Amino acid sequence: MTDNIDLTHQQERAFQPQKLSAPRDFIIPNIINDNKNEKPLMLEIGAGKGKHALSFAAQNPDKHLIAIERTRNKFEAFSKLATLQNLSNLDAIHADAIAWTVHAIKPNSLAKIFILYPNPEQHNPNQQWLNMPFFEFLLSRLQVGGEVILVTNIESYMDNAEHQATKVWCLPSTRSRVPVTSQRTHFEVKYLARQEVCWELSIRKPKWYKTRFDDWQVSAISEK
Repeated sequence: MTDNIDLTHQQERAFQPQKLSAPRDFIIPNIINDNKNEKPLMLEIGAGKGKHALSFAAQNPDKHLIAIERTRNKFEAFSKLATLQNLSNLDAIHADAIAWTVHAIKPNSLAKIFILYPNPEQHNPNQQWLNMPFFEFLLSRLQVGGEVILVTNIESYMDNAEHQATKVWCLPSTRSRVPVTSQRTHFEVKYLARQEVCWELSIRKPKWYKTRFDDWQVSAISEK
């Protein structure tokens, strides 16, 4: 981790990846270590039962998606469908997304990160994604010009995320309403059917952006 750099954000509290152990039964998909891979690499955090991941992979054969889900029953449902569809450009991972990302994803390697309808953590706002120091580490894994897509039906969550993106992370972002015809996740289908407004925030990483973790990776990645 590099401390003596001019950061381009205002997050003072630093994430400490060196303190995180690898998840149980940790595996790294071959796609990450394949130097010949030419498909843009995507990451979905909190894939649920896999509705978005399966649809995205089927519709985008020129991209590779790694989709992570922590909850066992949701992951088992997702994994069963992924096995049936046998999509070569999709890896379903059962793990905690933070620990797995730290141990598996190289710096500057992700073209896009999806965070679709995360737990709003209304009683513990420090656990909202853009409030966490980990978000800086996540940005270090994003390529220049890469994009974070955050979607929620909680307006206060979106208000905070938009504020944090601009004021803390100093990143360009665009907020929009999700079209009523969108059906990316089971939550999205349910919320829009109830005529709730769903919000999407698109955050992009500029060329000049710097984090403490741009050159940081665990030795396990380097050795593979």
